Amino acid sequence: MGQWQNRMDGDTFRSLERKAITLLGMSGVGKTTLCGRLPSTDWFHYSGDYRIGTRYLDEPILDNIKREAMRVPFLAELLREDSIYICHNITTANLSPISTFLGKIGDPGLGGIEVGEFKRRQALHMEAELKAMYDVEEFLRKSWEVYGYRHFVNDAGGSLCELEDEALFDMLATRTLIVYLKASDDMLDELFKRSTRHPKPLYYRPDFLDGNLGDYLRERGIGDPSAIET
Repeated sequence: MGQWQNRMDGDTFRSLERKAITLLGMSGVGKTTLCGRLPSTDWFHYSGDYRIGTRYLDEPILDNIKREAMRVPFLAELLREDSIYICHNITTANLSPISTFLGKIGDPGLGGIEVGEFKRRQALHMEAELKAMYDVEEFLRKSWEVYGYRHFVNDAGGSLCELEDEALFDMLATRTLIVYLKASDDMLDELFKRSTRHPKPLYYRPDFLDGNLGDYLRERGIGDPSAIET
């Protein structure tokens, strides 16, 4: 991120008639949990991940699910006849449809996807996350003027800091107070375990992905990413 600063003391923040904050932190650190504990009558909860899944990745997510369903002859026939329809049930607490769309690099026979396809979906996620975060300004206005909330909290995704968009960071810092939730060392260990068991939707920069994927393959003596057991 850039060198912008967004600081105020506690007394100043508490004195604000209308408060607007952006929660920043690692995926799983507790941003959504904290939002859920704020008084729902006063605070408008804007979830970046929810916006991504229900607005900007809605069609790709459903296409991915339908592609899998079409492999089952019974379901394929019903889908072709428009006898059934498929929809997701993304909520602020259930982001699994986004995670399954992004997928994991590995053996297609075990549910993995090829590197090229993984990167394509990552690019879609990056574009969606940028759009969802730029939407904060409009939803901030609507939360006050349309819905009548006093305060606003932007529950940003865990990969916000990877987006490398200075204009976006400046907008968020100008319109909201950035609050960083830092995980303790003990919590970091637990977050790593959770991310292995239940991956959350994240964007990885191409250079970061290529470097770490190469290290992973070398450490395990794997020559082809499609041989990774997911």
